[in-house]
Amino acid sequence: MKTVALYSIKGGVGKTAACVNLAFLAASESRHTLVCDLDPQGSASYYFRIRPIPKYNSRKFLKGGKRIDKNIRGTDFDFLDLLPADFSYRNLDILLNEFEDTRTCLKNVLKTLKDQYGYVLLDCPPNITLVSENIFEAADIILVPIIPTTLSMLTLEKLYAFFKVSGLEQHKIYPFFSMVEQRKTMHRQMMQELMTQKRVLKTSIPYSADVEKMGLFREPLTHYRPKSAAAQAYLALWQEIQQIKLQVNL
Repeated sequence: MKTVALYSIKGGVGKTAACVNLAFLAASESRHTLVCDLDPQGSASYYFRIRPIPKYNSRKFLKGGKRIDKNIRGTDFDFLDLLPADFSYRNLDILLNEFEDTRTCLKNVLKTLKDQYGYVLLDCPPNITLVSENIFEAADIILVPIIPTTLSMLTLEKLYAFFKVSGLEQHKIYPFFSMVEQRKTMHRQMMQELMTQKRVLKTSIPYSADVEKMGLFREPLTHYRPKSAAAQAYLALWQEIQQIKLQVNL
């Protein structure tokens, strides 16, 4: 099982859209795939038209085991399941302090799913918190969408700095450009600058009204408009990621 986190300190960078589309592409390979929606806003859950069942909450999530299995829901797509978010996830940081394995609790929860899924994709809340530290420990690869603007570059630098100070594995971090507008000179210049300084994935996701309309269709763009430019970009991104380190042995 390979665990892929879609993470950014900054919100509004296309993180959830990337998670939903990459998960659909993974499942399209007939690999059992799970989207774990960790964001209390529940955007990934919304896209897949799934709500958490009554009485499911953050405490049950962290305790794992059969509690997790009971709350996983099938989506409308073959080989693709979802563990929906609950608004109580806003308290995950507080609850994590009650566990001995404060930084590895999520990793231990996901470990119980290794025989069921080839891929687990984490849609992560923004900011750097104790939940984030759990994500960093649990993920095999951390995909970081960045809009080619000054503030996005700054948040990426802060992420690398946090990894360094905390002794975390920086090689897990794979930034990619998101919501790119090639007509903007600043976007082009920022992309060129960062690619000379950091290891950035070659594939970029364009700014697209098609991606925004996912909220209307409530399904992956790679399903309902697979030939669109943005859907083709997600496909290229998934293929690039696989070539790096996501070969799954099932």
